[in-house]
Amino acid sequence: METAPPAQGRSNEWRTIMTKKLFALVILSLSLAACEPAGTENNSNANSNARSNNSAASTPAPASPEPSPSVKAQLKAGDKVKVNINGSATDATVVSVDEKSGKVTVKAEGQKEAKTVAIADVTKN
Repeated sequence: METAPPAQGRSNEWRTIMTKKLFALVILSLSLAACEPAGTENNSNANSNARSNNSAASTPAPASPEPSPSVKAQLKAGDKVKVNINGSATDATVVSVDEKSGKVTVKAEGQKEAKTVAIADVTKN
């Protein structure tokens, strides 16, 4: 029976121990990575040209904007308001309010026709 020199026996033992430690480290790394929350794949602030075309197609715009409840409750027919028309604030009177679509029909001073605008464009005086 021939035995290996003592130096070679220690070398194999060292390799076995280091292999076990490396394997344990890999398992620990994978388990920690599995427990962490998702990275920046779904981050809306990520600056990626490759995904910018994709995000627009996957996130459709809301069909009808929901105005804030406080604005809904404040506006009613006959109220004097300021309306942003063509970029300038104009005095107007509320004709009707459509809460479902988030629109207000107003009649601007000096105009014959009533105009329908978004509730967000109307400010109560």
